[in-house]
Amino acid sequence: MSAAGGTPLDLPLEVRWGAATHRGARRTLNEDSLLASGRAFVVADGMGGHDAGEVASRVAVEALEPLSAGLREAAGESATHDVEERLAIAHERLQEIGTAPGRGAGTTITGVILVEHEGAPYWLVLNLGDSRTYLLVDGSLEQVSVDHSEVQELLDAGEITAAQARTHPRRHVVTRALGPGPRPAADFWFLPVGAHDRMLICSDGLTVELDDARIAKILLAAPDPQVAADRLVAEALHAGGRDNITVVVVDAASADDDPGAEHTAPRAETETDDEDTLPRAHGLVMGGPL
Repeated sequence: MSAAGGTPLDLPLEVRWGAATHRGARRTLNEDSLLASGRAFVVADGMGGHDAGEVASRVAVEALEPLSAGLREAAGESATHDVEERLAIAHERLQEIGTAPGRGAGTTITGVILVEHEGAPYWLVLNLGDSRTYLLVDGSLEQVSVDHSEVQELLDAGEITAAQARTHPRRHVVTRALGPGPRPAADFWFLPVGAHDRMLICSDGLTVELDDARIAKILLAAPDPQVAADRLVAEALHAGGRDNITVVVVDAASADDDPGAEHTAPRAETETDDEDTLPRAHGLVMGGPL
């Protein structure tokens, strides 16, 4: 599935976006969901078994959909209040989903809400789990979100390398997610919006197949956000497509920019099919919000 759009704002810029999702080469069901509308751009990766995971991600995205109209302001606690309210609603709804004994329905969730403070635009980045939000600016790709995963904890402790993390047997175990257990605290970041920013929001079905260098190259080579999203999904499938793959690409542009112009930088040129995101059974990490 692919979808594209643009949103004029009450600011001297607009956002243009493209989105693509695929069940992958080895899965029979797509448990990812996405929101790309108005000022809200979110990706969720469901957990809990086939039916439960699909429902969980969809329920979470639907709970956040009112954020498409924007938030009240981007300052202090008031900036995250509306988002936290919607996450709480999503968490409560996930508790009501029926699952097999011992398996709760849950989902990761990450993305950006475009907010305004004193007439200036900001990206409000939110994250729970190991789906990711990146910023591409001045030709450089930076991961904004921090994975809530056992592998990230090992990386932070210096016990494994980034290369080892990509194949670690516990790489699918997340330490925070909506749904299972007590409601965890989400992480938030505020980033001033640059005129040529490009945000990438994706499930781990993309990042397990393509490293950051390859992702950056594809983003730099495709000025149109829908083309970029489609190419990222296609390359992840070609690389193996072991999991569901979902990508949202969001460009900030001056309102009078040519939609086909380059917005980010000059162009640059043994697994099994049961790998899935899983909540850690105990010890959910509770800290982290702004």
